[in-house]
Amino acid sequence: MGQVRVVTDSTADIPVELQERLNIEIVPLKVHFGTETYSDGIDLSPQAFFAKLASFPSLPTTSQPSPVEFLDIYKKLAASSDAGIVSIHLSSGLSGTYQTAVLSSTMLEGKADLTVIDSKSASYGIGMLAVAAAEAAMAGKSKEEIVALVETMRREMRLYFLVDTLEYLQKGGRIGKAAALVGSLLNIKPILSITDQGEVYSVDKVRGHKKAMGRIVEMLQADFAGKPIHVTVAHADTLSAADELSGLLKQHFEVKSMQYTTIGSVIGTHAGPGAVAAFVSPA
Repeated sequence: MGQVRVVTDSTADIPVELQERLNIEIVPLKVHFGTETYSDGIDLSPQAFFAKLASFPSLPTTSQPSPVEFLDIYKKLAASSDAGIVSIHLSSGLSGTYQTAVLSSTMLEGKADLTVIDSKSASYGIGMLAVAAAEAAMAGKSKEEIVALVETMRREMRLYFLVDTLEYLQKGGRIGKAAALVGSLLNIKPILSITDQGEVYSVDKVRGHKKAMGRIVEMLQADFAGKPIHVTVAHADTLSAADELSGLLKQHFEVKSMQYTTIGSVIGTHAGPGAVAAFVSPA
């Protein structure tokens, strides 16, 4: 029979040691620096990506996996276990990755018990769901139980990204040059989150780094004040900011678990270096 297998994509930003321990299959997205193409997290580490980003004159581009890449993994897993597959991916509001996974699932022609889930999230917002699914699979839970767990976590989870610079939002066409210039001069720090439909939006704009982190704490208190929580702090090559944010969260909440992860090249292309994020779920 075997256990349920979990698939996600590289934008989940799951630490490698956790991927390996929980036997999570990762489908990589691609990052393109001009004519050079790299598989996210495979032949371009987050550290190498941010070093390259700093010297590259324009914004790199990203692309989703092909249907064949998904299909090959689904076939391999179906051949090794008949317990089912749960495949969790980057929000359909941000990428076609989820739709490609769904298309690939139809190519199996019923030869695998597969459920593809739209995380309606990004970075460790996906990772948190995939890790919980893989832990439940290792505990012997059925595919139906795992899907229900993921859907509950997706509703209860909260996430906030603090962007250090407006430069990459401007390069990616999210804001105009004038807005980016004025924002930078005023030391504006945008706080981003993701809607229930899986689209990025600006929750607030705060002057100064410390005030922005304090604002993240305030917003999380609306949902989790007095409640135990699990926290993952993700950072874009800025460990000091991750330490600062995790310290604040430990001061204001009953944190049952705390871990760090690094934002990878696909999410990092749009968030830019210096970004930091909090992913929180009830304990």
